[in-house]
Amino acid sequence: QAQLVESGGGPVQAGGSLRLSCAASGRTFSNYAMGWFRQAPGKERQFVASISRYGMTDYVNSVKGRFTISRDNAKNTVYLQMNSLKPEDTGVYYCAAQVVVGTKYDYWGQGTQVTVSS
Repeated sequence: QAQLVESGGGPVQAGGSLRLSCAASGRTFSNYAMGWFRQAPGKERQFVASISRYGMTDYVNSVKGRFTISRDNAKNTVYLQMNSLKPEDTGVYYCAAQVVVGTKYDYWGQGTQVTVSS
């Protein structure tokens, strides 16, 4: 079982940058695919980015070229570097761990708030 703790959120002006971190417990972190999701007020949670155990990445179209997901298996941590932030990026950002590729995400963090002001 894994526990995930996000950090790095906060208020930022449009055009600014933030780096989110997600620290995972457990010895099998390197075996998990990891993802970032976000939920804006009044909206459903949506996929933002993912990274496989082998480092392959995927992004929702709206963040391509602006966000970068990465992982450091030695530190059991996954990151989301967010540049050129827009007000529509505002929301609670969650990291998640996927044990079996192609199935549901099994473990979720508590979320960290990102607020982008115009």
